[in-house]
Amino acid sequence: MKYTQLGRTGLKVSRLVLGTMNFGPQTDEGDSHAIMDAALDAGINFFDTANVYGWGENKGRTESIIGNWFAKGGERREKVVLATKVYGNMGADGEAWPNHDKLSAVNIRRAVDASLKRLQTDYIDVYQFHHIDRATPFEEIWQAIDVLVQQGKILYVGSSNFPGYKIAQANEIAARRGGTIGLVSEQCLYNLYERRAEMEVIPAAQEYGLGVIPWSPLHGGLLGGVIKKEVEGGRRSSGRATDTLADPAVRAKIQAYEDLLDKHGLEPGEAALAWLLTRPGVTGPIVGPRTAEQLESALRAAELELGEELLAGLDEIFPGPGPSPEAFAW
Repeated sequence: MKYTQLGRTGLKVSRLVLGTMNFGPQTDEGDSHAIMDAALDAGINFFDTANVYGWGENKGRTESIIGNWFAKGGERREKVVLATKVYGNMGADGEAWPNHDKLSAVNIRRAVDASLKRLQTDYIDVYQFHHIDRATPFEEIWQAIDVLVQQGKILYVGSSNFPGYKIAQANEIAARRGGTIGLVSEQCLYNLYERRAEMEVIPAAQEYGLGVIPWSPLHGGLLGGVIKKEVEGGRRSSGRATDTLADPAVRAKIQAYEDLLDKHGLEPGEAALAWLLTRPGVTGPIVGPRTAEQLESALRAAELELGEELLAGLDEIFPGPGPSPEAFAW
């Protein structure tokens, strides 16, 4: 496994990030523990979760599964760079009592303590804001974070789903306040099919020294060989892939993508992950395996070397938006 620094920090993390969103809803606790053991054995040390994972009446379940895994010992907690998130409504009935969601100082304090309890640890390495909170000023957010850092409950702070201007705003206010290094990572939707982050989000992250952590690297399965699977096994796509493939133009594009990779003898999903590892500013994509086999596929992707001809072919099929402001102004 290769490692890199998380943004401008001294924290060293693996180039693949283990996403845990399926732990609980899709993968039972025993299999989830086995996947985490296998990931750690393979050198993956960066694990990502969120307080809302488990969903519905089971919100928090994923953090609890991870906490039970840590409790097994064997230096599991010490070897893992743990990232979780705050923002979502944690009420099981879907109704948030006032101040029980988003990024007020009150909710941040409450959410950290609840996550620590479920995770059975006394600190979180990277505490991430799951979304922007338009109602809470960053002065308040950073004041709450400063207290938690001083208490040793969190070490670093990251963002998720932030636009470029909010990354800039957050870190400029942090710099003016002093005493905090601000955001150190941004977790965003980014893959071969969805490249809009290249226009504003990734340049902002690079300018301010944030590591970029792409989520949905296969765009909901669309980039994982979905057409090939339909033809060979009669397996229908689902979710985002189904909706997107309904457009004939998109289907033709995905067919061209799969044909190109077949020509090079590569599996589509593995190539899509490997492509992200070539992108400037990317720390590592989040892989969310439901099974041990899916984890093995992701590990193979980390070893792939994509040639210039193939990269050019991928750019031709999925052209990026271009830099800002040229992409929209000239």
